[in-house]
Amino acid sequence: MARDSSGLELRSDPTALAPERLLVFEVRGSISSFANAIRNVPGLELIDEEELTVDGVEKPVAYLVVPDMTALRNIESLWRRWLSGQRMELGFTPWRDVFYTLRDLRPWGPGDRVSEPERKILSDEIAGLDDTALVALEIELIFRKDERSAQAFRDQTVEFVHGSGGRVVREARITDIAYHAILVELPVIEIRRIVELESGGLSAFDPVQHIRPQSLAETSGLGDKTASEASLEGQPSNETILALIDGVPIARHPLLERHLSVDDIFGLEPSTMVANRHHGTAMSSLIIHGDRNNHESALNRKIHVIPVLGDEDRFPSDQLIVDLIYRAVVSMRDGEEPPAPHVLIVNISLGNRRRPFHGLLSPWARLLDRLSYRFGILFLVSAGNVPDEFSVPEFTTSTAFEDAEASEKSVATISAIDALKAERRIISPAETVNGLTIGASNRDWVSDAERRMAALNIDPYPGLHNANPSSALGPGFANSVKPEIIFPSGREPLRVTGNGASIVVQPPGLAMRSAGLKVAAPPLQGNEAAEGFSNGTSAATALASRTAHRIHDALEAEYGDEFRSMLPIQRAVLLKALLVHPASWPEDTAARIKEAIGPADGRQHVKQKDNIRRFLGYGTYDPEVAIACASDRATFWAIGELGEDQSIPISVPIPVAYGNKARPHSISATLAWFTPVNPGRQGYRSVRLKILEPEGLGSLGVAAKKTQPDQNQNSRGTVSTRCWIGEKNAVVGAMDDFTFNVQRSPDTGGSIDGSAVFCFGGNIANARSHRNLSTSEGAFAAYNCTTCLASLNSVIVRFHIGSCHLNATSTRIRRFGAACVGEIR
Repeated sequence: MARDSSGLELRSDPTALAPERLLVFEVRGSISSFANAIRNVPGLELIDEEELTVDGVEKPVAYLVVPDMTALRNIESLWRRWLSGQRMELGFTPWRDVFYTLRDLRPWGPGDRVSEPERKILSDEIAGLDDTALVALEIELIFRKDERSAQAFRDQTVEFVHGSGGRVVREARITDIAYHAILVELPVIEIRRIVELESGGLSAFDPVQHIRPQSLAETSGLGDKTASEASLEGQPSNETILALIDGVPIARHPLLERHLSVDDIFGLEPSTMVANRHHGTAMSSLIIHGDRNNHESALNRKIHVIPVLGDEDRFPSDQLIVDLIYRAVVSMRDGEEPPAPHVLIVNISLGNRRRPFHGLLSPWARLLDRLSYRFGILFLVSAGNVPDEFSVPEFTTSTAFEDAEASEKSVATISAIDALKAERRIISPAETVNGLTIGASNRDWVSDAERRMAALNIDPYPGLHNANPSSALGPGFANSVKPEIIFPSGREPLRVTGNGASIVVQPPGLAMRSAGLKVAAPPLQGNEAAEGFSNGTSAATALASRTAHRIHDALEAEYGDEFRSMLPIQRAVLLKALLVHPASWPEDTAARIKEAIGPADGRQHVKQKDNIRRFLGYGTYDPEVAIACASDRATFWAIGELGEDQSIPISVPIPVAYGNKARPHSISATLAWFTPVNPGRQGYRSVRLKILEPEGLGSLGVAAKKTQPDQNQNSRGTVSTRCWIGEKNAVVGAMDDFTFNVQRSPDTGGSIDGSAVFCFGGNIANARSHRNLSTSEGAFAAYNCTTCLASLNSVIVRFHIGSCHLNATSTRIRRFGAACVGEIR
């Protein structure tokens, strides 16, 4: 350790590290105990305790790169001595305390290259196949920045593959995310050696970092189909701001043909049968029209579509999905004449069903994080679906389940899903740090008459607005809030598939007309205007993307060139904040989850909130709430930049009409940003911002709302939202304001070049139930103020107000104590 003057650093991710000098620390017990022990070892540092803390991961692991093999053997020898009960020599007591917190300490090896779940997938895949049959594998190589070293590792691996009777299908190297992978086909006999971790097999091959089964697309299916007449609308603009990366759509469907700009850069359209173009068609329809049962207007711009799924909605068998997504995004925004240079929102209603999130970021998630910061793009990603059957121990027969009270059904279902939470994690790339992850809620726009006519199975959540039983659960990377928001995707009745000691239930695999979202579909009996029904987190994500587009349109309509002239990253971050802000926990649903899971001890309120946010994230969502202007609340938003270790005050004027009367009222605020990321650096989420609670909120008669994520849980991602509520009289003077502070915490892993772009927004409401941000769809006046702060770029603050209660009295307001005074009329 003394030979490395910078000290040795324990990290949470082995990406871009040197496995030949890597020690694996398998932690037992709490991360905090491990971190405290590490702090007492001179020269040893745990870079980011937060990144090791992932709820539901039973075996957290940290990685230590040592200077050379001698150092590795020194530490390994010390561990063996401690295991054998030998007394630690003078000066080694701190190491003893570290060892007490470990299950194992060992060099990097075959079991790290291919995980136990992945070995199980491979074992199932080769069952019954001949030894010479070829099976596809994704091999991730140890990433080397030096091109010569990288080529040497690549050549050695290719030689091994050819020598084993296999062949190379595809190769990709993406320096931005420290990713170098080869798609190969190996004979079954060689796959078996990998599964059994044989010393001469690929799992023991030094240049290899990870071995993965080939990625398998995770999407939502299309349910009942019906013939319909399309209602055509005006010609949309060609200036696209939203892209869909998905399956091949039916571009000539009457509902879609005016609205799609399809860029088939991978040549998938000719080989994809029209009858099999389900997913891309459904997602396009939802983004453009929303749920057709809801009769909304179409978006006023075309959407840019890049197909990455081929026939039967599968990933192309000769492609690496990470490389496919990379080329798709770069093709839109890079080059001399990019086809979609203004895209700010990218919908990815896709996932790799073979890669649930268990603590380590996938290359796909790292890619989205990097591209979002590089191009200023808001990625909206589906959480994933887990439609597997599960048992409900509280009931032994379907009749008992069906006849139970609504509260009994919901408590039993929530408890059953919670017991399986480790098996129902979000699916790659839903753990993206910069993107927003969308879960599916049990809401739709099916008419009561249509629902009554259907032979439905059992509704597990009657009267509740909750995440659907198949919607994958959080949390995300570093225990962050994931999914952030839960969007409508159709109700999900459960089908009882077995009885015994307890019933076994299963969510529907496909949507139905009585519990789904109505979308464009492949032709039915010659009718090109056919429609079907979609559901799941894919559909929910499409609705979230549509809502983000509508928010963009409202801001553009209000601010015109001023809004359009903002940098892409500023507008993308603004959309991110405005999209999350209206989400909230339904109080009855939060209470039911608390009743089902607990803990019952009220002193464990942090754990109670942790259990609730696993299901709900920041909350459920009504898309209209984010768009409509309301008369009883005022809205503010600001765009700014923060340098290293800086903070910025944002003063919010308080309309006089807000006070002088005891009634329900609230204040809420949301902060969003994109963090630069650099895999292999000391800390992945490099830039961390937080909202410092304003002083004097008590005089405004509000306190932190109980039904929201705990403040510590709230600060682990790149979006943070808080709400304060009350009913007492707010004391407000004619020129009063209150000040939020947005603060940048010290960067992890060294300072980051440049400033961090952030958006901070919120609203002041005279009704507890309202948290939404007003936009231009309604009668309101806009008060605009720009002020410059020392050593910071200009911070633009916008203040909106509704048309009734708050502006009943002409209100003088001021900003930042400067001579900048306006009047809301």
